[in-house]
Amino acid sequence: MRETCVPTGVKVKDTGFGYTLSLIGGKYKMVIMYWLSENQTVRFNELKRCIGSISFKTLSIMLKELEADGLIIRKEFPQVPPKVEYSLSERGLSLIPLLNMMCEWGEKNSLPSPALEA
Repeated sequence: MRETCVPTGVKVKDTGFGYTLSLIGGKYKMVIMYWLSENQTVRFNELKRCIGSISFKTLSIMLKELEADGLIIRKEFPQVPPKVEYSLSERGLSLIPLLNMMCEWGEKNSLPSPALEA
């Protein structure tokens, strides 16, 4: 019998599941990690263009949180104008198989679009 990820009587936030969600949860963190995994190294404005719907402020906050959690690396180059590049850390790279599994699950289980059925 499979052991549950969240045992009875234990708060979700106190489990490995809760910890993982605290790192990658939210609207944009997994999207940012996806783009970094696809492109290895990305500058701020490139990332903004790739995601599109994210504001500059939100992107900045998400990148700072991902860096603080050790999932991405921020490399600043001492030049004018300033140049900053972002990439996944080893820790961040270790989450990519999880994101790939989520992608595969979505492809297998997504409901067909009503427009495509007509």
